[in-house]
Amino acid sequence: MRFGVVLFPGSNCEQDVVHAAQTLGLTAEYVWHGDTDLSGFDAVVLPGGFSYGDYIRCGAVARFSPVMAEVVRFAERGGPVLGICNGFQILTEAHLLPGALLRNTGLKFICHPQPLRVERSVCHWLDLPEGTVVDIPVNHNEGNYYCDDETLERLNANGQVVLRYCEPDGTRAPGGSAPNGALDDIAGVCNERGNVFGLMPHPERAVDPLVGTTDGRPFFTAIAKRLAEVAG
Repeated sequence: MRFGVVLFPGSNCEQDVVHAAQTLGLTAEYVWHGDTDLSGFDAVVLPGGFSYGDYIRCGAVARFSPVMAEVVRFAERGGPVLGICNGFQILTEAHLLPGALLRNTGLKFICHPQPLRVERSVCHWLDLPEGTVVDIPVNHNEGNYYCDDETLERLNANGQVVLRYCEPDGTRAPGGSAPNGALDDIAGVCNERGNVFGLMPHPERAVDPLVGTTDGRPFFTAIAKRLAEVAG
C-alpha cells in the first residue's frame, strides 16, 4: 500500500501525513507538485498548509499545478484521493468535490480539538458506524463550507456528507455546532463514487498515542483495508 503525498510550495502538513501512514505500517512517499506521474501509488493525499501562499484564494493556484491534471485522471479512474484542510480547498477548486470553503465566521483562525459525527455515506475512506463521534483537531482560517441549496440537497440524498461538526455527545446545537460557520455543520464531503474525500479537520494529527487520541487512524486504515480486499 503506497500513499503519494503531494507537496506544494507552502504545504506544511505533509510530514504529519507521512508519519501517520508509517505509524500504521503503511508506505508513504512525497510527490512534488511539478510531477506528472502517479503510477505505482495506490492512494493520493493532498495535505494541509498554505499552498502558493493562499494567493487569490485557498487552493486556487495549486489547482493548476502540473500534478493536479494527473490527480484528476487518477480520481476519474476510481483512485482514492484524500484532501485534508488546504487539500480539501484544492479539491473544490479543481471541481473534484462540490462546494467551496469560505472565511471562518468571525474571521478568526481556529485551532483546537473538535468533535465530529460520522454520517452514513458512500465514502470509501471511512468505515466507522453512522453516529460514531471522533475527536479530531481543526486548524484553519477558511473552513466555512458552503454550497447552494440544490447541491446541499444532492449531497444529502446521495450520501456524500461524510462528517458533521457536533457536540461531544454527538448532538448538534440548535444554532449549529460548526466552529467556522459551515453550512449544515458539514466538516467533510465525498464525490458520488466515494473515492474522493475532503475534510477540514486533521486526522493525521490524531494517530499517534503520544498526542492523546488515535481517533484519526480509521481515516487511513479503512482505505488500506478496502484496497487490499480489491486486490484480492
